Amino acid sequence: MPTATFKSGRAFDRLINFSDAVVAVAITVLVLPIADISLTRGENTVWSVLYDHAGQIITFFFTFFVVSIMWLTHNRIMNQMRGYDGVIFWLNTAWLSVIAFLPVTSALYSDAGEDGLGGWFSGKSLGGAGMLYWGSLALISLISALISLHARRHAHLYDPEQKIVHTWQSNLRGWIYSIYFLSIGVVSLVSTNVSSYMPWGLILLPFVFKQGEFNNDED
Repeated sequence: MPTATFKSGRAFDRLINFSDAVVAVAITVLVLPIADISLTRGENTVWSVLYDHAGQIITFFFTFFVVSIMWLTHNRIMNQMRGYDGVIFWLNTAWLSVIAFLPVTSALYSDAGEDGLGGWFSGKSLGGAGMLYWGSLALISLISALISLHARRHAHLYDPEQKIVHTWQSNLRGWIYSIYFLSIGVVSLVSTNVSSYMPWGLILLPFVFKQGEFNNDED
């Protein structure tokens, strides 16, 4: 049975709309570090400017893509629910707070090192910026997994009209992504060269979770 803190209907719709708005603002703010990139006439070529800011550009596109996937996962979980309780509210608030802070960690990561490549293939010490960046992504995935776990343990949160199939892929996806992101951060403290190539593994993980991102299951 729903508890006294259970909220549904318009209250739940407003929570989802608020969450989408926070993500939209955060993902837009990501572009600010590269918004002021300019070409000095007669002094630089466009290619030299792009190389000088390669770390910022790569970080922007990578983070934009990852946050989009994280929003997709969050959206799927919430769409399967018909309401929320106090635990879901505070977990969702924590998830949004890290999302909102991500432009800061992204900017620090893109500015790390001394050769314009930031944390990407530079081989330079990141001074902890890598751990902060990848740790933030890991925390976002972890909170998403906790939201899903809490919903699975409280059936009254689910929309009864939804046909939800729980598989090992859907149950473990968030935890495995969290561990993978965290491992990149830890490795970045020891070897920037190795950690620079580890994100390529993110291309393979969706094939492991062959259920697909758009199936009607839960992350």
